[in-house]
Order: sequence, then C-alpha cells, then structure tokens
Amino acid sequence: MNLVGRRPETYRMAQYFAYGHLPANLQAVSKPCHDLAEQMIQAIPDGPELTTGLRKLLEAKDCFVRAALDKS
Repeated sequence: MNLVGRRPETYRMAQYFAYGHLPANLQAVSKPCHDLAEQMIQAIPDGPELTTGLRKLLEAKDCFVRAALDKS
C-alpha cells in the first residue's frame, strides 16, 4: 500500500489491513478488505471521514475473519 505523504492516522489504520501473516483460508477473507482499503486510501484525501470509513471497514473485516474461523 502506498502511504507516502499520508497522515499518521491513515497510516495507522492501513497497517491493520495486512493479511500475509494469516493462514491461506483467512487470507482469502481478509484480502478483499485490504484491497478496498487500498483503493479508498488512493481515491480519498486524508481526513476524519476516511479514518472513520477505514475503521468501519476494519470492524467488518474482523467480523468476516471471525465468521471464517467459526466455519472451520
């Protein structure tokens, strides 16, 4: 994710969308959220609405990953 010149709060939120450390089945669930976060970071300027949107996407991603864990 290209975060050069972004505010610290954007950088902080972006780091939580990393998925490489997860097992393959959870990477498949987490990667689409990472990709959407990356698209939004590229399309939208830093600010409170971007940060809030990323936080809500992160909450959704966490729910999706937990749901995938329950499936196992």
